[in-house]
Amino acid sequence: MLYIGVTSDLIKRVYQHKIKAYKGFTEKYNCDKLVYFEVFSNINEAILRGKQLKKGNRKRKNDLVNQMNPEWKDLSEGWVFDFT
Repeated sequence: MLYIGVTSDLIKRVYQHKIKAYKGFTEKYNCDKLVYFEVFSNINEAILRGKQLKKGNRKRKNDLVNQMNPEWKDLSEGWVFDFT
């Protein structure tokens, strides 16, 4: 299962997914690996790109991940999550 979302704080959002902080799609389908991301300086561009990706088919999404992360490793592995 692939989840596509937009956030202004990637580290915090990945942490929220990993601890299943909110009930919903990512909790239900156990989406807690970061396998692909894009960085934007403008939130509106990020939202438009997110909508574009959501409209795409599964093969196109898989191709994007395969180009950046062919082993589908968790790109957040080794990140330190400390929000105290």
